Amino acid sequence: QVQVVESGGGLVQPGGSLRLSCAASGSIFSINTMGWYRQAPGKERELVAAITRGGSTNYADSVKGRFTISRDNAKNTVYLQMNSLKPEDTAVYYCNAELRELRHYFNNLDYWGQGTQVTVSS
Repeated sequence: QVQVVESGGGLVQPGGSLRLSCAASGSIFSINTMGWYRQAPGKERELVAAITRGGSTNYADSVKGRFTISRDNAKNTVYLQMNSLKPEDTAVYYCNAELRELRHYFNNLDYWGQGTQVTVSS
């Protein structure tokens, strides 16, 4: 069994910062790519940032220069440092882990966290 759990969401003023964390646990053989997605009311879920096991990253254009994704492979954890937050960043943020389970390590599977609310408002 695999679990993906996010933490760190909350209410912050425009221009402020938040740091999200996401930890994967369970019968994991290896984790390939981990990423953060977000979904605002009435909008499609979109990729915010992703990082490979080797450390290669990519970001949505809307967050480049403001957000930084990182990971700790030993802890199966990914982080999203969000600076200079704007009201349009308000959304539910979801963590995704592309991984291989121990019982079928030959196949990649996607697991999602439950989501954490980020609200940027004065």
